[in-house]
Amino acid sequence: MKVAIVGAGKLGVKVARALLDGDNSVTMIDTNEEQLQKVSGQMDIMTVNANAKEIRSLRSMGISSYDFLITTTGSDESNIVISAFAKKLGCDKTIARVRDPEHMQQIEFIKELMNIDYVVNPDLGITVEIYKYLAEKYTLSNGIFSSGKISLLEFKVNRLKQLIDLPITEFASVLPGMLVVAISRNGKVIIPHGSDVIKSEDFLYVVGEKEPIQKLNKKVHERGKYTDLQKVMILGGGKTGFYLARMLAEFGAAVKVIEQDKERCHYLATHLNDVMVLHGDATDRTLLEEENLDAMDAVVTATGFDEDNLILALMAKHRGIEDVIAKVSRTSYSDIISSMGIDMALNPLDITTSTIVRLVQGNKKILSSQLIQGQAEIVEIIAGSHMSFVDVPLKELDLPDSIIIAAIHRGRDVIIPTGDTVIEEDDRVILLSLLSDISSLEKLLKDNSALYSFLKG
Repeated sequence: MKVAIVGAGKLGVKVARALLDGDNSVTMIDTNEEQLQKVSGQMDIMTVNANAKEIRSLRSMGISSYDFLITTTGSDESNIVISAFAKKLGCDKTIARVRDPEHMQQIEFIKELMNIDYVVNPDLGITVEIYKYLAEKYTLSNGIFSSGKISLLEFKVNRLKQLIDLPITEFASVLPGMLVVAISRNGKVIIPHGSDVIKSEDFLYVVGEKEPIQKLNKKVHERGKYTDLQKVMILGGGKTGFYLARMLAEFGAAVKVIEQDKERCHYLATHLNDVMVLHGDATDRTLLEEENLDAMDAVVTATGFDEDNLILALMAKHRGIEDVIAKVSRTSYSDIISSMGIDMALNPLDITTSTIVRLVQGNKKILSSQLIQGQAEIVEIIAGSHMSFVDVPLKELDLPDSIIIAAIHRGRDVIIPTGDTVIEEDDRVILLSLLSDISSLEKLLKDNSALYSFLKG
C-alpha cells in the first residue's frame, strides 16, 4: 500500500511506524521541517515539508497515486478539508482524525458531504473501552469471544481457586486442552510465559474449543454483578471526560465531573444531561473528599496530564475505590502502571493506531479482530505460503513477547498449539497481540523474505 500521513505528531509517527513494519510505502507531510527531520532520522520514510491544505502541495506529491491519505493533525477542520481535497484529487481512500463532539454529532453528514471514507476519534475510542469495562465489566460479549469452533473466555482467577499460585506451565493439568493467552494484572494486559505464576487478583483470558469453554464459563461467570455501577467520578472534563460522562449518564449512573477550566465547565454543564459538573482542581484532595470520593463505585482520571492521572488513580485506589481507570498516553509509563495496582490504564494512541492499521489493511490480512481491555487485540488470519511462521515449529519462531498464537482452525479440526505445533498454509490462525507493540504484529504478517531475518533476530 502507498500511504500518505498528514501530521508528524505522536499519532502520525506511531501509525507510520506500524505501517512501515507492515511493508507499506509511507510519506509524511507536515509544515514543521524540524519534526520531519527527526522522523526521517528514526524511520525509512519519505517526508514532504508542505501545507497539505494547499492543493498544489497535494498535486506536486502525486496524491492521486496513493491508496490512502490519513490526516492526524490537531485540527479537526484541517483534517476534514485535507481529506476532502485529497479524495477530489484522486486519492483512493481517506481517513480523518475528528475529535470534537459537535462534529461527531453530524459525522455521517460530514463524511458524505466531504467524501471521507473513514473517521477515527481517539477520545471516543478510549471512552468505549472504559464504558465496556465499567458498565459491562466484561470487554467480551458475556465474557466469551468465539470464532468457529474456538472460543476465548475471560474470568477472575478467584472464581477457580485451584489456579491461584499455579505456574503457567502447569495450567493444562487443571484445565486440559486450554491455553492462557493473556493475563490482566494491576491494570495491565500481559502475554504470559513459562516463568509466570497466576496470582489471586488476575483476570485470565483462556482459549479452547467452544463446548468446553462454555462449560467453564458456567462455573466462573459472576451473575448479576455487571450492571451495579451507580456512582462515578471523572477527573478531567476534556473530550474523553465529556464522551464518558454522557455514556455513563445514559446508562443510569450518577456522574460527577471535576474540571479546572471555568469556561470548559460551562460547556459541559450546557451540553450534558443528568451530570454534575464541578469547577475545581482535581488534584485538590480536600475537594475530592468534600465531593464524597470514598462513596464512588468508580473513578476515571482523564486530565490532560499523564502524571496527574497516575497520581490521582493511585490515590483513589488507596482509598478503596473498586474500579479505578487512568488515561495514559506515554508508553514509557507502562512498567510503572503494572506496579500501581489500578484496575486499568488505557492509551488512546494505541487504540487509534490499531484502528487505522486495520482500516488500511481491510480484509487482506485480518479476517476479524476484537480488542481486549483496550490494550490487546485478538486477530484471526489465514496463513499464507508467504508468511514465515508457516511450516515451522512454533518453538523455533522466536516470536516477540507481545504476541502469542492462541489457536488454529484446520479444516474441521481445532488445534490448541504447543511448541511442536506447525502451522500449515490455509490454516485459520487466531493470535493475541499487545496494542503497545502493534509493529511486531505487522512485521509478523510481512512477506517471508523480509520477515525471516526479524524472526531469527
